[in-house]
Amino acid sequence: MRILITGGAGCLGSSLVEKFIPNGHDVLVIDNFATGRKELLPDVQGLQVVEGTIADEVLVNKIFDEFQPTHVINSAAAYKDLNNWGEDTRTNIIGSINVAKAALKLGVEKFINFQTALCYGKPSIVPIPITHPTMPFTSYGISKTAGESYLLMSDLPVISLRLANICGPRLSIGPIPTFYKRLKEGKSVFCSDTVRDFLDMSDFLSLIDVVLTSDIRNSGVFNVSTGEGHSIEDVFNEVREFLKLDVPNAPIVPPGADDVKVVVLDPSKTEETFSWKAKVNFKETIHNQLKWYNDYGINEIYSHLLPYKK
Repeated sequence: MRILITGGAGCLGSSLVEKFIPNGHDVLVIDNFATGRKELLPDVQGLQVVEGTIADEVLVNKIFDEFQPTHVINSAAAYKDLNNWGEDTRTNIIGSINVAKAALKLGVEKFINFQTALCYGKPSIVPIPITHPTMPFTSYGISKTAGESYLLMSDLPVISLRLANICGPRLSIGPIPTFYKRLKEGKSVFCSDTVRDFLDMSDFLSLIDVVLTSDIRNSGVFNVSTGEGHSIEDVFNEVREFLKLDVPNAPIVPPGADDVKVVVLDPSKTEETFSWKAKVNFKETIHNQLKWYNDYGINEIYSHLLPYKK
């Protein structure tokens, strides 16, 4: 395969690169390194790295013309500045359109899109079925949902994966790296009174294998999750146990106005369609993540949420 990965220097993208290159695939990554890191993409045979944004239509067309990808994975996402609606729109909407048009012109075999679970907004049913209406209410969620809509209305063979919280190498967003870093530094933490689902990177990558090689060519959306919810306090307790710290329970605070109380995805359609099911349990998932931090450390931590105000 000749695989083009947008946003390939992030947590998901770089893990895909690590998987694809040893298997003999040719990979091209385009990333503006706003949240991804260039040093995660080593100078190895079979990998090309282009610094730039998918909002640049001329650059996107040039890449497609020269690289001639057979498969596209759209992992790019703008979320660094919660108030930069313009950048969210340029990357998540215009960028997705640019990549879609170039892929259509070339006639790629398969187009995989990564979508945020925030597309569902504040759900009325939990676990959230794939049939639940999309109701995003943040700039990130709105723009990612609009981008997905453009992809699905095209004639591309799009598989859009709506993702749980995927844990793995280089994860730099959410409660796990936050708790780990702050507790190691002896700093205080708090737990939002929310529930999320957490998926191990190995389970995510096993699904990508199946999706890439499946003969399904009709466009569709699929939830990617264990289907099990765990509180942020559960995450705190696992981090505290892993670090063997004698620290008091963290205070629990209500969700902010831009947060969602419970986000747990129902993966039943995905399990049935691709004969796939997550195998790694919650405790092992969190501890795998923490072991990685022990070995490699944590860089800058990002968030989709506004800072908590007392």
